[in-house]
Amino acid sequence: MASSSSSPPLFFFFLTFLSVVSAVKLPLSPFSHSDQSPKDPYLSLRRLVESSIARAHKLKHGTSIKPDEDALSSTTTASATVVKSPLSPKSYGGYSVSLSFGTPSQTIPFVFDTGSSLVWFPCTSRYLCSDCNFSGLDPTQIPRFIPKISSSSRVIGCQNPKCQFLFGANVQCRGCDPNTRNCTVACPPYILQYGLGSTAGILLSEKLDFPDLTVPDFVVGCSIISTRQPAGIAGFGRGPESLPSQMKLKRFSHCLVSRRFDDTNVTTDLDLDTGSGHKSGSKTPGLSYTPFRKNPNVSNTAFLEYYYLNLRRIYVGSKHVKIPYKFLAPGTNGNGGSIVDSGSTFTFMERPVFELVAEEFATQMSNYTREKDLEKVSGLAPCFNISGKGDVTVPELIFEFKGGAKMELPLSNYFSFVGNADTVCLTVVSDNTVNPGGGTGPAIILGSFQQQNYLVEYDLENDRFGFAKKKCSP
Repeated sequence: MASSSSSPPLFFFFLTFLSVVSAVKLPLSPFSHSDQSPKDPYLSLRRLVESSIARAHKLKHGTSIKPDEDALSSTTTASATVVKSPLSPKSYGGYSVSLSFGTPSQTIPFVFDTGSSLVWFPCTSRYLCSDCNFSGLDPTQIPRFIPKISSSSRVIGCQNPKCQFLFGANVQCRGCDPNTRNCTVACPPYILQYGLGSTAGILLSEKLDFPDLTVPDFVVGCSIISTRQPAGIAGFGRGPESLPSQMKLKRFSHCLVSRRFDDTNVTTDLDLDTGSGHKSGSKTPGLSYTPFRKNPNVSNTAFLEYYYLNLRRIYVGSKHVKIPYKFLAPGTNGNGGSIVDSGSTFTFMERPVFELVAEEFATQMSNYTREKDLEKVSGLAPCFNISGKGDVTVPELIFEFKGGAKMELPLSNYFSFVGNADTVCLTVVSDNTVNPGGGTGPAIILGSFQQQNYLVEYDLENDRFGFAKKKCSP
């Protein structure tokens, strides 16, 4: 489909002339908002920066899943090996995938998220979402799932083994006799936090439908109330409640279309490989692979949901930026290391790492004037004025992984025009916390903006991460 004719917001332009030295298919699309203020043209950009940093803080400390004690007193049938579903970008920084649940089916848009595991939708006609108008969407118009019109909806009981997906083997079933398995008490309500947003609800068992595949008894969250969550979340993390785990996927892959953070109808496919007829160990032609790193064995179970990468080196141009090892590999306390996260917009680097990378860009681009005032209002840095310079050269940004696989980012994936065609900024973010000994959780989070126009594969069967540059337009 063609993209919409609406023009991109003033604050963001894409670089076009700068130079540098067995399965299901689901359409992915970008989520959007239109809160660009004529009084503050950098408002939307700052919100994307702030949400990326807030998201990083939550990932670094772990997404909380806990019962709300006061709120309430699987087999896959398939004829296809690859299921495809449209995936499209939205202007507030995420990507959207539509999934169909229930009998009859109700199709709901979800944020595609590899950094969390629960799949949940806005639920019931009384669903409430506070502070959701930031997305430009009337909260009363948020698509929601209505359980009472689905004949396959069932509340998951507290003694159902699937209740343990979220709450573990020691889940407390208040009012249940531990000596009987006939307790009718529901699984405790959950509370989840995602950076600046949160949601709460109960677990349902439902039917997940694709054109050529049906997944009965799928565990899904029925959220009753949320904050800053204009859509449900499709969790693709490593937890047992995630979509890949419940569908027993062998691999999944996507190609994120480039975006201007506006409404667009452009979609590409999210491929879900169920593995029927799949040759074990085979590689997708053209992809570079690196093994996923083993998740740290720590008490914070959220760290077990992430996809850790074996990032070995970062290059700015031909210069190897010497990142201390404690930031590249998680320690026994779970601090440090790199993860990949589709739910983060801009790549996040812990302050000591970011400063090393940013300073190297500043050194190699010292012939351009720094725009410190723009850095303050946009939230991005470093920014440079390139007016009157003719041909402009920007150093490459390269991530090198274990095994030698190199992600040599296209220029538009890490530098963008901001405000006008005379100024460019690095689209990698950090916070102002400086901890020389290393902070909490992952030190580097590879966001979706840096994954644009890459075919990215999560090979779960062989525990490896594959990628290759590809024009992702349909």
